[in-house]
Amino acid sequence: MTSQLDQLKACTTVVADTGDFKQLAQFTPQDATTNPSLILKAVQKPEYAPLLAEVVAAHRSAPLDAIVDQVLVRFGLEILKVVPGRVSTEVDARLSFDTEATLVRARRLISLYEAAGISRHRVLIKIAATWEGIQAARVLEQEGIHCNLTLLFAFAQARACGDAGVQLISPFVGRIYDWYKKSAGAAWDEAAQAGVNDPGVQSVSRIYSYYKAHGVRTEVMGASFRNVGQILALAGCDLLTISPDLLAQLQASEAPVVRQLVPATDVKSPEAPLSEAAFRYALNDDAMATEKLAEGIRAFAVDAGKLDALIEAQR
Repeated sequence: MTSQLDQLKACTTVVADTGDFKQLAQFTPQDATTNPSLILKAVQKPEYAPLLAEVVAAHRSAPLDAIVDQVLVRFGLEILKVVPGRVSTEVDARLSFDTEATLVRARRLISLYEAAGISRHRVLIKIAATWEGIQAARVLEQEGIHCNLTLLFAFAQARACGDAGVQLISPFVGRIYDWYKKSAGAAWDEAAQAGVNDPGVQSVSRIYSYYKAHGVRTEVMGASFRNVGQILALAGCDLLTISPDLLAQLQASEAPVVRQLVPATDVKSPEAPLSEAAFRYALNDDAMATEKLAEGIRAFAVDAGKLDALIEAQR
């Protein structure tokens, strides 16, 4: 029999969602994604302490933000030794509302990878899907620097990313599910809201269907899963980025996997691009997306600060 993980790989590109590159090989993912929280978690493990110390020692006199980027790229380089495809490396979340600063950091990250002999086509720059972040991604894509727009919760964010020609988006399934479950309280029916009825799954399915029906080339990568059921309900999505514990569950099961998402055969013309005002109003009108985007940026910013502190302690 074939594992669920291998069955899933037959219709979806599987991406590992971790900074722990020593875990990767057993799951043979195509790509890998990281974020400030995952890198922070990894550098606090004993097996990665020497790597952090080595990078800090080599760049001790550099500005703090430059050392942080060196650390992020070093993890990315190690991940690229294991995965055949791409790695996503994130711009500091504290720059989420600063287009120009995001551009500066993104270009520096790419230049560090290229200096290490890695083609820019093997790197995705992760940027929060704020209006400012999406406009930065528009410019970067025109420069051949491909982007992964993260913290994506609203359909309007997906529309704007498609308008900007972004390479890939990461809609957050689990965090959408969390919000609706918390909002419903005692009225939440787990069984009735599972699988294709999960609000996070429905969000990604809607985006996928819209992109395929309108010829939008942006890749859809479901992210932030809480359980295997959410993953299986999105079988057929362009990509799914999955944590090691859920990858292990998929690898241990041989239950059948049925493709759920299938590209449209009748492709229409793209709709008119969203204006900034329309984007901001639509995002504001979506309480879940507004709250989860703000919460996500705050959380990543806190972990970025903790990483700063760890590095400062070793300088």
